[in-house]
Amino acid sequence: MNILIVEDEPKTVDYLYRGLTEHGCTVDIARNGIDGRHLALQNNYDVVVLDVMLPGLDGFAVLHELRAVKQTPVIMLTARDSIEDRVRGLGDGADDYLIKPFSFLELLARLQALTRRNRAQEPLQLVIGDLKIDLLSRKAHRAGHRIDLTAKEFALLVALARREGQILSKTSIAEMVWDMNFDSNTNVVEVAIKRLRSKIDVTGPRLLHTIRGMGYVLELRPEGAATDDAE
Repeated sequence: MNILIVEDEPKTVDYLYRGLTEHGCTVDIARNGIDGRHLALQNNYDVVVLDVMLPGLDGFAVLHELRAVKQTPVIMLTARDSIEDRVRGLGDGADDYLIKPFSFLELLARLQALTRRNRAQEPLQLVIGDLKIDLLSRKAHRAGHRIDLTAKEFALLVALARREGQILSKTSIAEMVWDMNFDSNTNVVEVAIKRLRSKIDVTGPRLLHTIRGMGYVLELRPEGAATDDAE
C-alpha cells in the first residue's frame, strides 16, 4: 500500500510510520494541513490517514479540497470523542474514522479493508518502458527477464516508480524506504541506488537517473535527451 499520513504529533507519526513500513507499505509524511493537501492532490495514494487537528489547515479543510478532485480513501483520526466531529467527517467524504488512542492492528485492518474495497481501481502493475513491476507478486521484469531484488531494493524501486518522472531527494527516499531518523550523512541511499541501477539498467535505455545536487528519478527519456549530470 502507498499511504499518506497527515499528522503533526511526532510520537503518532513515528508509531504509524514504523508499523506501516514494517508491513511493507510505502509511506509519505506531512506534518501540517498545507503540506498534506499538496501531497494528497499531487500524488496518487491508496489511502490517506488524516488527523483532524492540524496546523495550517485542519483535516476537514484538507478533506474538502481533496474530495473536490479525487476519491482517494481517507481515514480520519481525532483525539476528540465527538459524535459531531465523526458525523461531519463522514458527511464530508471520509471513508472511516478512528479515535485516539487506537490499536495499530485495528488501523491496519481498516486500511486493508479500504484497499480491498478499491482494488478494482488499483493498478496491479507499474510499467515504465519495458520495466514491469508486479505489486501483488512483488516481482520485477525488464524486457521479459526477471530482476532479482532484495526486499529493500524492491521497496526502493516501487517508491521511485510510483513517482515516475519526479525527482526524489536522498532524504525523501530514506524516509520512504528506511527510517524516519535516517542519518543523512551515510551513503546508504547512494549504495542502494547503485545496486538497483546495476540490476534494472543492464540492457535497454537507462531508466534510473541521477540529478546532480537534487536526487534521483525513474523515467524513460526520449531518444537523444540530455544525459544526467552525474551517475
